[in-house]
Amino acid sequence: MTTNVDIAIIGAGPAGLCLAKALADTGLRITLLERQSECSLSDPAFDGREIALTHASEELMRALGLWERIDPLEISPLMDARIFNGSSLLSLNINHSDAKQSELGHLVPNHLIRKAAYEAVKSSPTVSLMTETQVSGIKTMPDCVQLTLADGNVLTTKLLVGADSRYSETRRSVGIAADMHDFGKSMMVCVMEHPISHQQAAWEWFDYGQTLALLPMNGLKSSVVITLPPDEMNHLMTMQEEDFNREVSARFKHRLGNMHLVSTRHAYPLVTVYAKRLVGPRFALIGDAAVGMHPVTAHGFNFGLKSIATLSEAIKAAVTSGADIGSSKLLGAYEQTHRRHTRPLFLATHAIAKFYANDSLPARFLRANTLRLGRRIAPFKRAVAGFLA
Repeated sequence: MTTNVDIAIIGAGPAGLCLAKALADTGLRITLLERQSECSLSDPAFDGREIALTHASEELMRALGLWERIDPLEISPLMDARIFNGSSLLSLNINHSDAKQSELGHLVPNHLIRKAAYEAVKSSPTVSLMTETQVSGIKTMPDCVQLTLADGNVLTTKLLVGADSRYSETRRSVGIAADMHDFGKSMMVCVMEHPISHQQAAWEWFDYGQTLALLPMNGLKSSVVITLPPDEMNHLMTMQEEDFNREVSARFKHRLGNMHLVSTRHAYPLVTVYAKRLVGPRFALIGDAAVGMHPVTAHGFNFGLKSIATLSEAIKAAVTSGADIGSSKLLGAYEQTHRRHTRPLFLATHAIAKFYANDSLPARFLRANTLRLGRRIAPFKRAVAGFLA
């Protein structure tokens, strides 16, 4: 059986779902294809990740109807940021006033964003969702893309969108390579309680032999992120809870007191990705499939939402004017704009991550003095605040 649609999106993660919702009122026939079951989409499990959202991302999520679907008690304000180096108690302090904002942004659990995006899409009758579905073949033709599904059915679409993670099989299937950097480390995320207040400030701590991050949740809880070599991470992940609590408290030098685990632990490989091309014939990449960021600047999903805003605006303009939604002109403009939005920050973030992961004596000297210099230069602090917000 052959089905014809206007837009097919492979991957019903937050990026794919948000793009479908952004285009739901255009009159286009939109289909999302996802390997997971619908149950896993409707009630996603906690995965440890807390997403730092900028003001622009919040505005887009409000426009898409996601923000109102998230419990306000689960949305934590990010007021300020503290950047530490080594064992020093000194930090580069970035205040929300430096960005001329009431706060730098907000923190929202990833699984609640996924759930809200699913609910928003399910309320849109023009979007169909095909779960437990795999694509076995992709064939591009002048006026459409033909998708052969694992069950033998065929889907033809005017525009195909890849939104299936930074390890995108769709990207590879259409012949687009990617610059991928594996840092050779693992990142653990969990939620911990502590007796000393974080004062709604995010921490980025470039310690020697490890990188620590703390994202402030409401109350005396924080999302804790620890980056370590895989062998050390395996030991940390398998510790008994009491031993784990002592270990993490010690790693944070007890600056927040004795910390206690209140969630499950989750570990992820630390890999960044930037696709060599963001588009192809009747094809576009969005979200992590296009740009998979290092978490040090917390802009991953913000860039994903930026890709959705840029592509959806171009498609809406094409629908209004009666133009081809899969034209090379439209897709080329999308690629150029999204590269301009993401490439400089991607490269800067990558350089920062590599510089502050270097524990050689010369690098330690430069790391310490860079932060000391930054503390004294107000324009630099304002620039970093704007960069975060």
